[in-house]
Amino acid sequence: MRLRRKPWVDAALEEYNDIVVIKEIPCGISLKPNSDCDQDKPKVHEHRKGHWHEVFGRRAPLHVELGTGKGRFISQLAEENPKVNFIGIEAQQDVLYYAAQKVREKGLTNVRLLVFDINHVLDIFAPGEVDRLYINFCDPWPKVRHAKRRLTHANFLDKYRILLPAGGEIFFKTDNRPLFDFSLEQFAFCNLKVNELTFDLHNSGYQGNVMTEYEMKFSGMGTAINRCEVKFP
Repeated sequence: MRLRRKPWVDAALEEYNDIVVIKEIPCGISLKPNSDCDQDKPKVHEHRKGHWHEVFGRRAPLHVELGTGKGRFISQLAEENPKVNFIGIEAQQDVLYYAAQKVREKGLTNVRLLVFDINHVLDIFAPGEVDRLYINFCDPWPKVRHAKRRLTHANFLDKYRILLPAGGEIFFKTDNRPLFDFSLEQFAFCNLKVNELTFDLHNSGYQGNVMTEYEMKFSGMGTAINRCEVKFP
């Protein structure tokens, strides 16, 4: 369910313009007052495609989280891995504000946050530019007719295959077992190798897990967390 838009967030995010890169914005809702706006040619990130290392000011492995939410996961992971560049993508600008706060509080310089629609992810990254993708607790889209909207559907996997180099990875977590089973079928269909497979992450002995806000809440209620790592040949 989409959250009700908070009108104060537009101005508040301007304080985080070193962290948050705003997506293309239709006329009337630009973050910057009096900014130029071309209805026929909205602002995009295409000029950064293949050049994200310049945004960070260094060349380093690039890891991208699809659906960052309030940012607990990416901020902690970036803190633990300072030699990696992280990009968090989130469609809901209001939610990303809280992620930006966490990044700022930790003083992280290896994180950038994008307000962007993941459906168009090929528009902002060059082939082979992303080393690893994280997909955490994405919308399961439970109705069969909505299967193509799932971020682990073969159509999305074909996009990820372009973004990732040989040996690139997806780290996937969900509490939704039907979505996880569906995803495993899609990985097999696309001839992708699955490693570190578990249907109960927190009782698996896996070391180094970083939890999202959602994961903390539902694992605390006893919900089993499914996880796997997928490698692209």
